[in-house]
Amino acid sequence: MLPFEKCPVCGGELKEKVVEKILHGGKHTAILQVTAEVCLHCGERLYDEDVVKLFKKIRNKLKRQDLIGFDPSGQAFTVDKEWLNKQMQPAANRVG
Repeated sequence: MLPFEKCPVCGGELKEKVVEKILHGGKHTAILQVTAEVCLHCGERLYDEDVVKLFKKIRNKLKRQDLIGFDPSGQAFTVDKEWLNKQMQPAANRVG
């Protein structure tokens, strides 16, 4: 599949696997499963050139809000910063 016999990061063994990839474009996110060579030592993923081109195409569609070909998959939420800061305070200082 790819021109590497060993992982270019750590030299570990590569194995072809189906992996889940999360792509972001604008305020949208897409999740897809693709084939990649995965390092069994460090987890580095190596994608075929055509797959990388597909990632770019999907990101551009998401940025344009062209959602034809995408199925809804639940909702995503951003955690309110004020709420998060309160939760990260030591328990003795927390109110509510």
